[in-house]
Amino acid sequence: MKAYKWLLPAALLLVIAGSVVLYVDRQAQRAAAGPEEPPLLLPEGLPILSKPVELTFLTGKSATSGSNWDEILQWKQYAAATNMNVHFQLVPFESMGEERKLALATGSYPDGFYAARLTAAELMKYGKDGVFFRLNDWIPRYAPNFHKLLERYPELRQSLTMPDGGIYSIPSFYDPEFLSMLIGTPLWLNGAWLEALKLPEPQTTGELYAYLKAVKERDPNGNGVADEIPFGSLGISMFVHQLKGAWGLGNRGLAHPLVDVDESTGQLRFIPVDPKYKEVLEYVHTLYAEGLIEKDIFTIGSSEFYTKGAHNLYGAMVTPSPYTQMKQPGYIGAPALQGPHSDRLYSHVKAPLVHIGAFAITNKNKYPEATLRWIDYFFGDEGSKLFYMGVKGVSYEEAPDGSLRYTERILNHKDGLTIEQALTPYVTWLGGSYPGFVRLPMFQGSESYPASIEAARKVKPYAVKEIWPPFPYSPGSLGTEIASYASQMQAKFVTGEVPFSDWDKYVGSMRMIGLDKYMTMYEQAYGAYLTSKRGE
Repeated sequence: MKAYKWLLPAALLLVIAGSVVLYVDRQAQRAAAGPEEPPLLLPEGLPILSKPVELTFLTGKSATSGSNWDEILQWKQYAAATNMNVHFQLVPFESMGEERKLALATGSYPDGFYAARLTAAELMKYGKDGVFFRLNDWIPRYAPNFHKLLERYPELRQSLTMPDGGIYSIPSFYDPEFLSMLIGTPLWLNGAWLEALKLPEPQTTGELYAYLKAVKERDPNGNGVADEIPFGSLGISMFVHQLKGAWGLGNRGLAHPLVDVDESTGQLRFIPVDPKYKEVLEYVHTLYAEGLIEKDIFTIGSSEFYTKGAHNLYGAMVTPSPYTQMKQPGYIGAPALQGPHSDRLYSHVKAPLVHIGAFAITNKNKYPEATLRWIDYFFGDEGSKLFYMGVKGVSYEEAPDGSLRYTERILNHKDGLTIEQALTPYVTWLGGSYPGFVRLPMFQGSESYPASIEAARKVKPYAVKEIWPPFPYSPGSLGTEIASYASQMQAKFVTGEVPFSDWDKYVGSMRMIGLDKYMTMYEQAYGAYLTSKRGE
């Protein structure tokens, strides 16, 4: 036993000595290799990554935003702050649908989709297939700002959750209390011309007709030339959406432009075949036939429209802001109009969830968690300032009370640019569809200006009370065909290419396309929405 008592400590000494030699050797190796690199994904704050990386996003672009986002000050500043250099492959919104579908179908998609207007159907299909990352478990950890929004607005989480339980996108979401933003494009009236014509603000569709007729016939600009255009906009559907509430249509908001509820029966109603919708189109046709609507309204481009507006040629228009887009301060928002059957509903109100698929991360992205943090920054206060206002001291100023204001180089540009034109080197939110949370006071776009706030105040008592969010379902090609046919026939009835005596034939054609099946699908989606809303 005595021998064992001596051998045990000796064995331990050998082990300890070997460990010391191994430790010293490892320390020497580390010293030779230099200091350890920090982990790539940093735990919080900025920068997000410990070394620079490159990413590419397929990105929707409006006509009013810059043509090379890599050079926009907002993104240059953010790339330097995050170590994440994003290259934006810009595609005009008019072409984005086809470009997006092609990229997904062929597998040639990039690291992410930004302002690409992904549909619920695409999120469902490609989320389930693993093309888009499922964000449910990541949001609490990597997107704390967006997570707070989901906690504050449970209906937002409900709408983003696909039927398989997955959340695959970050949306464009408007503050539900920001009514002027939910309206977006009011019906504006030329206030100076109303005064010149000695007419009150029109309160009914009949009075609107009388005002537009007076603009055409009575030379309100006083130049002795019949150059006035009674009404103009980028397309006729914007005007129809403004008017249909005067016939009680669109009572669940703009997220569902084709379907609402018939209050007399409590059943879903397909608006484009309703007799009241026919009356809306007959009214618009009368205006068009009498020259009270711009003749080229179906083909006019944004540049031509803004140029005419800047020359003060319109008596009325539907646009975000004559002031910020055309430097015309004399326009006032129209009241909610009363229709021929005493309906007075203001239905031109978007759902707060405006674009369900504003942003998504693909399985080609090597840094998905970092990318989620990258987008989440813009849902917080500092990120919102950068996104909507640009760089402090360059494009905006902050007063001691915390209020924000664009700098003089934006508000009074030396070359006479409009506010939106002056903003293009600094920010990219112009034209919409971006992922983010739009709220005051961070957002200082046209919807935050006094005229827009006042326009919203006027119509608020008549605004839609129950606004449906988008339903996460897919009517597929049938839905596309139905919507396309409704749009085509809307234009043909307005121009007179198809007479209203063919209305029943049009309704029959809609049923032949598959209207009954479409409405069955809609009823199922509505039922699922109600069930989810009740928390069942």
